[in-house]
Amino acid sequence: MKIQRILPSEEAADLLDLVRDLAANELAPRVAEFEANHEFPREVVRTLGKAGLLSLPYPEEYGGGGQPYEVYLQALEEVAYHWLAVAESVNVHNLACFGTATYGTRAQREELLPDMLSGELLGAYCLSEPEAGSDAASLSTRATKEDGGYRISGTKSWVTHAGHADFYNVFSRTGGPGARGLSCLVVPAGTPGMVVHEREKKLGVWSSPTAQIGFDSVRVPSDRLVGREGKGFLIAMGALDCGRLGIAACAVGLAQAAVDYAVRYAKDRRQFGERIISFQGVGFMLADMATQVAAARALTLAAARLKDAGLPYSLEAAKAKLFATDMAMKVTTDAVQVLGGAGYVADHPVERFMREAKLLQIVEGTNQIQRLVIAQGLA
Repeated sequence: MKIQRILPSEEAADLLDLVRDLAANELAPRVAEFEANHEFPREVVRTLGKAGLLSLPYPEEYGGGGQPYEVYLQALEEVAYHWLAVAESVNVHNLACFGTATYGTRAQREELLPDMLSGELLGAYCLSEPEAGSDAASLSTRATKEDGGYRISGTKSWVTHAGHADFYNVFSRTGGPGARGLSCLVVPAGTPGMVVHEREKKLGVWSSPTAQIGFDSVRVPSDRLVGREGKGFLIAMGALDCGRLGIAACAVGLAQAAVDYAVRYAKDRRQFGERIISFQGVGFMLADMATQVAAARALTLAAARLKDAGLPYSLEAAKAKLFATDMAMKVTTDAVQVLGGAGYVADHPVERFMREAKLLQIVEGTNQIQRLVIAQGLA
C-alpha cells in the first residue's frame, strides 16, 4: 500500500516509511502461518515495541513516541494492512496504557510506563463481563478494600491477550451501583487467584488470544489503583474513545488490503478475452470500494485532528468507528465477490479479510452502540 498522505513533519513521514517496511518484512511473511496455527505472535509484537510502535501517542518523557494521534492512526493502518491481529494488539496495548498515562500519579508513571511503553510488558484491558458488555456501568466484578490494598472477585470476558499479557487493567466496583462506583486497578499477570479460561473459538483473527479471566479474591496493593476511587468509568470511556479511533484505522487498513488484492486479481483474471477489471460491473464495484476506503480514512483522521487539538472528539470517534467498520465489512465482502469462487477459498486472503472485518463491527462498542451514542449527541 502506498497512499498519498499529508503528514505534519518529515519525522512523521520517516516513521511511516519505517512502519511500512517493518510490516512488509516482519508481518506479511508470517501472517498465514500464525493465523492457521492460532498462535499469538508475541515476539513480533515485541519487535514492534522495540521499534517504538507500541507507544507512539504517549509522552517522550516516559519513553513514548510523542506523536500526534493523526500519525499514530496512520501507522496503525499500515500494520492492519498486513496483519489485523497484530494491529489489534497494538490498539489494545495502547488502551491498557491509557489509564496510567492519563490518570496515574507521577510515581506510577515513572515506575510503570517505561516498561509498558517499550512493549517489554504487554497489556490487556478487562472491562466486559458475561452480563455486562456495552452496559459497562452495570459490571459486577468487585474490589473490596482491605488494609493496604484490594481483593478483586469476579469474571471478565472477551479479554484480548488473555494468558499472554504481563499486566491487566481490571475495572471493578469499589463503591455503590452505577458508573460512579467503578475503579481501575492494574493487576500483574500471575497474581494468585487469577485464572485464564479456555480461549474463545472465534470466526476470525485467530492469532489473537481472547478468553475469560476469573478473579478469585485476587490481592492488589493500593498503589495499583489508577486515579482515585470512582474514576474507573471515566477512565474506561476515555480509553474507548481512543480505541474507537484505533479500530477505525484498523478497518481502513484491512479494507485497503482487500481493495488492492481485488484490483490485482481483476487486472490478471481474463474472461471472454478481456481482463475482468474492464467489465463495468467489476470496475464500478472496485471504484465504489476505493472511494469508501478513502472516505473512511478522511473521517478517521478528521476525528484524530480534533483530539490532537484538545477539542471534544467522542462523537466523531463514534462516527469514524461506525462508518469505517461498516465500510470494511462491505468492502471485504465485495472483494470476495470480485474473485468469485476463488474468493471463497483460503488460497486467497480475501475470505480471511471478510471474517476479520466482522469483528471490527463488534469490538470497542458494537455499531448499534455507536449509533446510540451519535443519536444522543444529536438530541
